[in-house]
Amino acid sequence: MSNPLYREILQDIRALVESAAHPRRRTIRLSPEVAAKLEALPSAGTAAAGAGTYSGPAETQVMSTPAPDPGATSDSGARGPALDALEKTVAMCTKCELHETRTQTVFADGDPTARIVFVGEAPGAEEDRQGVPFVGRAGQLLTDIITKGMGLRREEVYICNVIKCRPPNNRDPKPAEIEQCEPYLVEQLRLIQPEVICALGAHAARTLLRTTVAVGKLRGQWHEYCGIPLRVTYHPSYLLRNPADKRKTWEDIQLIMEYLGIPIPHGKGS
Repeated sequence: MSNPLYREILQDIRALVESAAHPRRRTIRLSPEVAAKLEALPSAGTAAAGAGTYSGPAETQVMSTPAPDPGATSDSGARGPALDALEKTVAMCTKCELHETRTQTVFADGDPTARIVFVGEAPGAEEDRQGVPFVGRAGQLLTDIITKGMGLRREEVYICNVIKCRPPNNRDPKPAEIEQCEPYLVEQLRLIQPEVICALGAHAARTLLRTTVAVGKLRGQWHEYCGIPLRVTYHPSYLLRNPADKRKTWEDIQLIMEYLGIPIPHGKGS
C-alpha cells in the first residue's frame, strides 16, 4: 500500500465500484480480499471519507457505499410509468402462438419499488381469466407464504412470471415461447432492481440462471442474476402436490428474510 501508483489504482477501482453500485441499496458484491483492500482506502477524492461497512450472505461480501446525493436525480419516479408502458407492449404481443389462445396477458402484481421479486413459471386458468399472477390455489399458497410466513402484505412485494400468457391446458412452456417472452422479464427486473429475486420452480430458475440443474440442487445456496442475489425454491403448485417440502421452502424464505433484515413473525421460527 506504500506504492503511490498502487494506491492510486485502488482508489480508481473504488470510485468505479461506488459508481456501479446498486441504485437503491447502493451495494455491490465483492470478494473478501478486494473488500478488505478497498476498506482501507478513503473514497476517491475525499481522504476524510469514512470507510464502508460489510454485510450479506455468508459466502460473499457486500460493500455498502455512501448514500446517493439528495440532489441527484433518481429513476424511481419513472419506474412505474416505464412498467406501465412495458405492460401495454406485452398486452399487444403476438410473437408466439400463445397469443392465439390467451384471454389476456398476465404482466405482474405488486409494488414496482419492492425489495423482493417472486418469479414464477406461467399463468394458469384463473390468472388468464383475471389478468393477475398467482391468484389460483398455488397463488393462495404464495400469498400465505408472504403474509403469514414473512409478515408482509402481498402489495409490498412484486410477483411476475417468465411467460406472460397461459399455455393451453397449463402445459409446460416451450423453449421457443420462453425465448420470445424472456426479454419482457429481463426489462421488468431491470426497471425494478430488487434487492433479492426468488425464483419459484424449475422454469424460473432455468431461465434466470441459464441452467438445467434441478431445483432440489439449486436451492439452499445464493445465486446471482445481473448482480442481484437470487434464491431458488419450489413452486407453490409443486408444494400443493408435495406438502412435505413446505419446510424446505420455509427454510429458503427465512434466508431471504435474514438477508433483507425482515424479522420472523412470532411463532414462525423453527
